Amino acid sequence: MKSQIGYLCPIQMILTDTHIHLYAEEYEGDRNELITTAIDAGVRRFLIPNIDSTSVAGMLGLANSFPGICLPMLGLHPCYVKENFREELNLIYSYLSDAGTGAVAIGEIGLDFYWDLTFREQQEIALKEQFQWASELNLPVAIHSRNSTDEVIAILKELKSLNLKGVFHCFSGDMKQAETIIDLGFYLGIGGVVTFKNSGLDKIIAQLPLSNLLLETDGPYLAPAPFRGKRNEPSYLKLIAAKVSEIKGVSIEEISEITTANADRLFGLKRFSNDQ
Repeated sequence: MKSQIGYLCPIQMILTDTHIHLYAEEYEGDRNELITTAIDAGVRRFLIPNIDSTSVAGMLGLANSFPGICLPMLGLHPCYVKENFREELNLIYSYLSDAGTGAVAIGEIGLDFYWDLTFREQQEIALKEQFQWASELNLPVAIHSRNSTDEVIAILKELKSLNLKGVFHCFSGDMKQAETIIDLGFYLGIGGVVTFKNSGLDKIIAQLPLSNLLLETDGPYLAPAPFRGKRNEPSYLKLIAAKVSEIKGVSIEEISEITTANADRLFGLKRFSNDQ
């Protein structure tokens, strides 16, 4: 596998993983080795989304261990919006208020209407409040929208005056949704789903401009083919880049250059200089 990694991602290439849960328990035992392997493969930055107050310490620990490489985002994931969501929001905002946390975005936030609609109203309240934070702090947002893309789009239109910017992480919607998201000035986060047979995402990507795409693993979840169903590893970002390269008919070097430039632009990553 190492030879395949080296072939697909020469060391001079710079890829940016805009969404990976590196603090997840699935990486216990070999986390540092996995990060180092990915860096050697050309993945030079990892944007780490928060889940709730319990994941902040692990996320910030990685940011301290890999400065300028592991970059934290802070937010309350919609699946973790429960009865105590107000307390959770207050805790996360307290971290955001501390400049030392160095958050590059508010995330991951959004709506999830796949499993349980018990706290649907609370999810919407939490999302709108976190959109307000993003506007006040001039930070982009990383949006989770499982079975709720149209609803999130409607809220963005409602709050158009906030002038929000961000990415719809793990995009797997249809062409109309993709075009609407781009028209709103947002990016599409493309992950392992693009490699899945019959996902249909490849046909949508073929019609979209590279200028609106970001790459992500969403590790440890949604590993790309041929590792579907297994733990998603940081170095697998190169498999996603290779698939997008195939779809768009351009070199993987061009995919790397354009998507990393997109990430730099959205998240303000130029201030980090670990790509030497």
